[in-house]
Amino acid sequence: MPKFVEKMKKLEPMYDFVYKLFLGICKFLLIADICITGYIVVARYCPFVPAPNWGEEIILSLMAYMAVLSAALAIRRNAHIRMTAFDRKLGRKVVNVLDLAADICVMILAVIMLVVGMQYSIQVGARGTYISMTWLSKFWMYFPVPLAGIAMIFFELERIMIDIEHFLGVYGQLGVDTEAEQMKLEKEAAEKEAK
Repeated sequence: MPKFVEKMKKLEPMYDFVYKLFLGICKFLLIADICITGYIVVARYCPFVPAPNWGEEIILSLMAYMAVLSAALAIRRNAHIRMTAFDRKLGRKVVNVLDLAADICVMILAVIMLVVGMQYSIQVGARGTYISMTWLSKFWMYFPVPLAGIAMIFFELERIMIDIEHFLGVYGQLGVDTEAEQMKLEKEAAEKEAK
């Protein structure tokens, strides 16, 4: 195993921890979203339960956090929809180059989300407040974008390391390597056809 892969393998527990942390945050946000929505529904139909005026804005904010953070989590598993129709025809090296190029483009997008999103959150978000909660800055409404940028950068670094691993001819040693899993399935299918 090349030295690069051995050194990067030591970082894997950190990536696992951060993934589980963001996944836990998403689970908590989903539970909070469901509880607040349930409370609002009960309050709407039961006259003795006071309806919160802050509920809908908080639900939308929690959904924004959950959506962008779960999209960042999908980077680690390589779970986003992508065009793979030509992968079998192009050859392994061309696919590796295209994967690396796509990951670099996503990394650029993540940096833009972090920088511009933080500027927007600070400049625009800090000027206003939630309509129903005047004590809470709208900064928190816009903060999911730079937060997702941080998570995307973190997980995209691992994807780029996996792409470099593929250039070295090593598969399945780092992270969640979906290409290695696909190669294993193709090999098993070819063995079944040979029998």
